[in-house]
Amino acid sequence: MLPATFKLCAGISYRHMRNMTGLRRNALTAIHYELNRLAGPGPSNWISQVRRRSSLLSSRIQEEEVYNEEEMSYVKQGEDALQKAISILSEQDGWTVETVAANGDKVLSKVLPDIGKVFKLEVVMEQHPDNLYEELVGKMEQMGDWNPNVKQVKILQKIGQDTMVTHEVSAETPGNVVGPRDFVSVRCAKRRGSTCFLAGMSTQHPKMPEQKGVIRAENGPTCIVMKPFAEDPNKTKFTWLLSLDLKGWIPKTIINKVLSQTQVDFASHLRNRMANNVSMETAHAC
Repeated sequence: MLPATFKLCAGISYRHMRNMTGLRRNALTAIHYELNRLAGPGPSNWISQVRRRSSLLSSRIQEEEVYNEEEMSYVKQGEDALQKAISILSEQDGWTVETVAANGDKVLSKVLPDIGKVFKLEVVMEQHPDNLYEELVGKMEQMGDWNPNVKQVKILQKIGQDTMVTHEVSAETPGNVVGPRDFVSVRCAKRRGSTCFLAGMSTQHPKMPEQKGVIRAENGPTCIVMKPFAEDPNKTKFTWLLSLDLKGWIPKTIINKVLSQTQVDFASHLRNRMANNVSMETAHAC
């Protein structure tokens, strides 16, 4: 029995076997059975040590997320959006300046095959990346409280630590040049060392079919990248790749102006939000 047990346990070391949840559980059950059989009424020290280690392994396996087919699809969509966005942002050539704000905030654009025109916001934020990540990811549903261009963000489903499906409703632009739109998006939030990513793209979800009277727009790949600013690691180099199809009959010149202005406005609103957070923390401390 013992050799068979170790063969079973060795099997789960292969990637394709680790995804077989039943096999992993069977391996753990077999481990505990063999340890109990070998130990008898008075277990030796090495048996106790192996038991403790197998218990830790059991805890880790229980903590691992086991996804169904639909959940795995969302995870893959989110990771695909992240990889596509990183690939776009890594290409430094071919970008055209759309607008530069008085404070140096800059929006650039580029036309890509199969995607169309994408926009890139480049700014420096006074806050550390961790603080911005907590605001944009940890408090995502509060975005409508501080960004007047957003009416609502609702998390429809969370899959593990990194993936979620959201429903967002945008506000109409001044003069209702572009009316409200809604989006259903899969989002992938990742940390790689000191750099934080929030990527996304359009998807579908059974909890949020298209709404009557609301134009369902599409986005993606989109991605916000936050990393320590080279000249001051307590500040953040903040980059936002934006790709939107607003649908409807809107001239491209208007779309280009609206999207670039939306990015500049977002940076301003986020700065105000973070400044207010600091003010509130200071007031509570006093």
